[in-house]
Amino acid sequence: MTALVEDYEFPTEIPGHPLAGKKVLIVVENLPLPFDRRVWQEARTLKAAGAQVAIICPTGKGYEKRFEVIDGIDIYRHPLPIEASGALGFLLEYGAALFWETVLAWKIFFKRGIDVIQGCNPPDLIFLVALPFKLFGVKYIFDHHDINPELYEAKFNKRGFFWKLMVLFEKLTFKAADVSMATNHSYRKIAIERGGMDPDKVFVVRSGPDLSRLKRVPPVESWKNGRTYLVGYVGVMGDQEGIDLLIDSVEHIVRAKAREDIQFCLVGGGPSLAKLQARVAEKGLADFVHFTGRAPDQDLFEVLSTMDVGVNPDRVNAMNDKSTMNKIMEYMSLEKPIVQFDVTEGRFSAQDASLYALANDPVDFADKILELLEDPAQRAAMGASGRRRVESELNWSHQIEPLIAAYRKALRLDA
Repeated sequence: MTALVEDYEFPTEIPGHPLAGKKVLIVVENLPLPFDRRVWQEARTLKAAGAQVAIICPTGKGYEKRFEVIDGIDIYRHPLPIEASGALGFLLEYGAALFWETVLAWKIFFKRGIDVIQGCNPPDLIFLVALPFKLFGVKYIFDHHDINPELYEAKFNKRGFFWKLMVLFEKLTFKAADVSMATNHSYRKIAIERGGMDPDKVFVVRSGPDLSRLKRVPPVESWKNGRTYLVGYVGVMGDQEGIDLLIDSVEHIVRAKAREDIQFCLVGGGPSLAKLQARVAEKGLADFVHFTGRAPDQDLFEVLSTMDVGVNPDRVNAMNDKSTMNKIMEYMSLEKPIVQFDVTEGRFSAQDASLYALANDPVDFADKILELLEDPAQRAAMGASGRRRVESELNWSHQIEPLIAAYRKALRLDA
């Protein structure tokens, strides 16, 4: 492996303070802050640009305080029902979120004023919180994290009434937005073609990794469970993440290929974690697959630093084809080669840092993992390629300019 450049620092002050005196409210429904890395990077960057920043988000494990100030950013947290499952569950979750977001937004408005509300989906309903404030000249920026019609279809494998609702909410969100921030060019195309937005008002702000946070640490051999190799996964444990396909790949490696020298470590929590653990146990693979659940940063960095290959088993579907996955960036940041299925944005991000398996084929996915483990020179070259790409194009420092430009456009500061 090459020597990583480790002296990156997150900006605490942006020259010229381009957003000096502006009051920003960021609304997030699906994750607490500062756990949501993308939104926390945005918030800290806006603060460094001179803005006064407040955040509304749900509580979560380790983030139970209803109010606190971190790095000069006010964080207001609210309770939510348990994670949604089915139509009634989503109705309860979204209804509770909208209630609390509205109450807290008005509290912040009367306390210190608001110039911009940034709504981070999912769901595509936060525009309902922002609409009344537009009567007072408040601008609305839509931070487009997920394409919800495709996400619904990927989760439930159907369309129907609720899918049509997702399409409607998306259209209304884009109509309400003064500016949209897309995580990649596929999302930008959706904003323009499906959302009808002016191309000049859609900015690509990628979920670039913060290289001041992602640091390589000494490998910790215990993660390998006494085996020669470690294959790692970092991310959400949900139905649409393709972990079931990865488990099938592990079964092929252990049973068909008779390889018992490879340990798999899956870092992250999510609604399907218990089901996936049961699937591993049923297949008799529990000794080869370790689930950490939601893990502290130290465990995350240890696994990323120790593993030989990083995997991204996201299924090939309309959602994953157009979405940029943070896990890929984290693997590349720590100079790890990748195996994934061939999706448009996954290939754009990783390029030569990844091998690409046949669509949703766990056997080919397994074979690609074995190919990399048998070739340390290839692993090293691919890891170095990924790190160079992150340093030169994809890390957070390259997202600061478009983020500030999106805000200045919404506020008409360059008019």
